[in-house]
Amino acid sequence: MSSFKIAFIGAGSIGFTRGLLRDLLAVPEFQSIDVAFTDINAHNLSMVTELCQRDINENGLSIRIQSTTDRREALKDAKYIICTIRVGGLEAFATDVDIPLKYGVDQCVGDTLSAGGIMYGQRGIAEMLNICQDIREVAASDALLLNYANPMAMMTWACNKYGGVRTVGLCHGVQGGHWQIAEAFGLKQEEVDIICAGINHQTWYIQIKHNGEDLTGKLLEAFEAHPDFSRTEKVRIDMLRRFGYYSTESNGHLSEYVPWYRKRPEEIMDWIDLGYWINGETGGYLRVCTEGRNWFETDFPNWMKDPANEFKSELRSHEHGSYIIEGLETGRVYRGHFNVENKGVIANLPNDAIIEAPGYVDRNGISMPTVGDLPLGPAAVCNVSISVQRLAVEAAVHGDDKLLRQAFMMDPLVGAVCNPKEIWQMVDEMLVAQEQWLPQYTEAIAAAKKRLEEGPLLPTRDYAGAARLKVKTVEEMQQDRDAANKNAGESDKGKERANV
Repeated sequence: MSSFKIAFIGAGSIGFTRGLLRDLLAVPEFQSIDVAFTDINAHNLSMVTELCQRDINENGLSIRIQSTTDRREALKDAKYIICTIRVGGLEAFATDVDIPLKYGVDQCVGDTLSAGGIMYGQRGIAEMLNICQDIREVAASDALLLNYANPMAMMTWACNKYGGVRTVGLCHGVQGGHWQIAEAFGLKQEEVDIICAGINHQTWYIQIKHNGEDLTGKLLEAFEAHPDFSRTEKVRIDMLRRFGYYSTESNGHLSEYVPWYRKRPEEIMDWIDLGYWINGETGGYLRVCTEGRNWFETDFPNWMKDPANEFKSELRSHEHGSYIIEGLETGRVYRGHFNVENKGVIANLPNDAIIEAPGYVDRNGISMPTVGDLPLGPAAVCNVSISVQRLAVEAAVHGDDKLLRQAFMMDPLVGAVCNPKEIWQMVDEMLVAQEQWLPQYTEAIAAAKKRLEEGPLLPTRDYAGAARLKVKTVEEMQQDRDAANKNAGESDKGKERANV
């Protein structure tokens, strides 16, 4: 078959770029494709390129990675673009978590909704539209952008509506929950068939079948009886109890998307578990990202001594990206869950929203069957989030801080904790703190600075959150290198494990 070029934007991600490359090169037909890596951080880029090139060489392939900080050079003639950017890096991410805490908004992750997710979207969308312009100008005319960057729905929405580039958002939350459901019933994942639909990070398992029997109504009992999930997934189980369906996203993620579980500091510990960050720890994802970056910097020479990744089909991950490209290029049919413009796929969610639903890929393209109506309760939860996303996307594209403030007001957790004056001041603080990554807000930031300087200001608190753990030192991580390596892989992007 003819070769093609694939470009990775944000290729300095440690395990994620390397894992996706392994997935792609495990496809026999793809072993002579052109690969380009680009990142704004030349140091990270060189480390990841060295690691991946070593994998390629040891698998006996002749591919030479094109590694460059010049994005347009990397995108030139690319047919597929995989995007894993995190605009502002850990410096901006820290303000997404720390400033809202001053106002009582206690987030676990802060990359999808709530105060952190909204601001992450403002930074990301501004840069994504620049990326889209480069793709339109120098990539292949039929280029497909596969977006892994969070906030998934907002970024994918902006690219499709304003970027002029065909964009599909990808996440592995559905696979992770699918594994959990099978585990709760004592079954293998491949024995359980699911239909899952909603929006990214709020997708609902609306049908669960095993050998033709519908198990959907038996799921609550199975989760309540499970020795681990009953302890680690209290928010998800409570949502299942009250809404009738299980949601894809982790306990910590889900707890910050809805108004009920993190609004009273004294109750947060009732709903979370500190055994693993994703179960609800305050700023948990920021902590593991910080630890992961520090560890990779320190331990990189040892990564180069570890065995290379093997490009074998049985070692492929559950990430959708390589399977989509395989389906489009070879015609092999792949069924996955994709983030696309709704356009009637889910009847009772807005047509302009980015929904996540089952789709099929083959040589003819990506096909999204009609799901119909979501159950009313899950649809209501999604519709609240979609309103926040729409306001945030329009705010980011147009640099409209009034829409940005309205997105904060409509956000379920922010609205549950803060009054309007507090929200206005928090947005001012976040705009000023993130000025260098928000070129579209120059005028709004100047006005915000003036208000913060002239006052009077509402009192804020010195609050570390209900469940914050300290960042481990490299010395502490060296006590358990396997755990540190696993952590570094998870810290790559706002994605969690698919197979726990």
